[in-house]
Amino acid sequence: MKCINCGTDNKLKDRTANQGRCIKCNHTFAFEPTSMSSVKITDPFFAKAIADISANNTLFFTPKQLFYLLDSRVKVKSISIFGLLFIYLFFNIWVPGFIGSFASLVFGANSWLIASLLFNICFLLYLYKKSISNKININSRQKYARCFQIIGGMIIAVGIYASLIIYNSFSLFVIVVILGMLSIYWGTRQLGQTKFAQEFLFSQNDFQGWLNRWQKINGSILKILPFPREENTPATVNPDVTAYSFDRLVVCDSANIAQLLIANNFHFENNCAILSITGYPQSIFDTTMQMLRRNPDLKVYAVHDCNPRGIGLVHNLRSNASWFLNSEIAIIDIGLTPSQIIATKRGMFIQSSPDSAQAAKQLPQEVRQSLSAEELAWLESGKFVELESFTPQRLIKVLQKGIAGSRNLESDDSNLLLVGDTGNDMYVVQSFG
Repeated sequence: MKCINCGTDNKLKDRTANQGRCIKCNHTFAFEPTSMSSVKITDPFFAKAIADISANNTLFFTPKQLFYLLDSRVKVKSISIFGLLFIYLFFNIWVPGFIGSFASLVFGANSWLIASLLFNICFLLYLYKKSISNKININSRQKYARCFQIIGGMIIAVGIYASLIIYNSFSLFVIVVILGMLSIYWGTRQLGQTKFAQEFLFSQNDFQGWLNRWQKINGSILKILPFPREENTPATVNPDVTAYSFDRLVVCDSANIAQLLIANNFHFENNCAILSITGYPQSIFDTTMQMLRRNPDLKVYAVHDCNPRGIGLVHNLRSNASWFLNSEIAIIDIGLTPSQIIATKRGMFIQSSPDSAQAAKQLPQEVRQSLSAEELAWLESGKFVELESFTPQRLIKVLQKGIAGSRNLESDDSNLLLVGDTGNDMYVVQSFG
């Protein structure tokens, strides 16, 4: 493992002999991958993840965004379809023969054939387990599904020849056709599934322990954001500033995302106010709302997680007196929405929980009416996606694109879908980035 301080490559015996320190500069290693049980983390791996999530220390990020990035990178393994097929063909020849030699006393002349069938069934069960595993990323799961298809075709081709020409067995013919067709069907079915629910390979507690140890050894991470603090004492704002207003407002469903955007100067670069539905930042919330209400042409952009609480954000903005009750301003729902996730071809980190399913069934009727049957079914299945699963760079680009694409709501913008009655308009962005 290379030392992040001096770049020296330290072998395990070197690290062990030097009590976990670099043999050249004596810098302490934060991680020892050989002592980690399931997930292997190295110092260069962790350092690169921090550099990438922060765009080389130019963007602030939340701890959970780093958590998501690390999980996705740990899951990326070099799975080769050709490698799997080579293993299948190699063992399909030698394993049945090896087992068959011991089973000949029981099964007689058909021992190799029976052993071959058992091996194929076991290998297909292995592929099946991998193709449905929530702890493997979508690309890898689809590679296992593709192998399912290919092996199914091989089973049919070779099995039909063997059953009719070599063994002259109709029973064997039926078995190999059924086995092969089921394999092709399952592989095809799995290839069409791109919206799998996933699980993390490690816990939040494990990640927090790694993060604490990293900062203890290497110092505080420059661009990582702390948990948003509530500052209930109103901030003093120059009266000359409060005389003006904003043309745009971005409302987030969590203080974490609002803090992220503010820390990265999104409000300055896009000339907009940023608030969370929870009232963050509390110290300037009332003053900002007073300024916003002065502008009858204000446009509001909602950005939220794709879960029952997030989906209800626009409804809260419309029905809450602290926000825009009885107002005729236009609200643009940037996302995330179930329709955006269903329509996208890019893999998103979809999670699932019984609590989310229960909350979806309790959504207000006004919210349910704004969703399609497919979207409701998606939410009620317990699935959800968090905004913090995306990098700061991608979130900012999506928001900028959403704002730029809705500057003139009267124009024919195919990226926006109008929902609601005239005078109480809500626009939904049809794709998330």
